[in-house]
This record gives sequence, structure tokens and C-alpha cells, in this order.
Amino acid sequence: MRQVIALVVALALMVGAATPAAYAGTGTNVALGLASFAVFNQLVGPLFHRRPPVREVVVERPVYHQVYAPPSQVVVVQPSPAYPTVVQYSTGRYELRGDGIYTPYQWVWIPNAHPLPPPPPPPPAS
Repeated sequence: MRQVIALVVALALMVGAATPAAYAGTGTNVALGLASFAVFNQLVGPLFHRRPPVREVVVERPVYHQVYAPPSQVVVVQPSPAYPTVVQYSTGRYELRGDGIYTPYQWVWIPNAHPLPPPPPPPPAS
């Protein structure tokens, strides 16, 4: 077995020594060589690297049936806000104004009305 390995190594060295040195030439020759190598890989590569078989995928579309029903009454109920729009204090209150779409939200301070002064005393009876 060692003799066969030695013979193969000796043969490879002799072939390597007998071949002339490669001369690439100009840059154009180098580019053409690389391009031909790329085309060769594209043509021969799939023979050695098989792709897995493509499986067929069947997609079934759902069937929709239109059901006719008599029209019913629609009642629109305004949902109550999830947050308070009025915050009370002893001296007044804050109110949230605006709809957030056309006018921005804004808290407005509204002070409590001061009590009216007491009426003047009635004039003395004469």
C-alpha cells in the first residue's frame, strides 16, 4: 500500500514539474477566465448539488354562502367615556373639552360662583 501512495505522489510531482507556468496575460484575459469559470459552475453545479424535490401545495378557497335576513332595527348607543371628564374641587372644577379629532382635548378650569352678598336691610317703616 505504501508503494502505491509513493507512486501516486511521485507521479503528481512529475506532472507538476513538467507543466509550464501559467501566464494570465492582461486583465481582460483574467476577467474572461473568471467569467468562463462562473458559467461553467452554473452549468455543471446543479449536477452535483441536487435540490430537494418541490412539493405541490394545494390551497382550497373557502366557500361563502350569502344568507338573507330581514333588516333589524339598529340602535346606536353612545358609549360612556372610560375616563372622567369633570374633576371637582372645593373652589371649582376642571372640565375636559374637545373631541380629540377636530379640536384637541383641553382641560378648562371653571371656578365656583361666589355667593351673592346679602340683600340690604329693608328701609325702616315710617
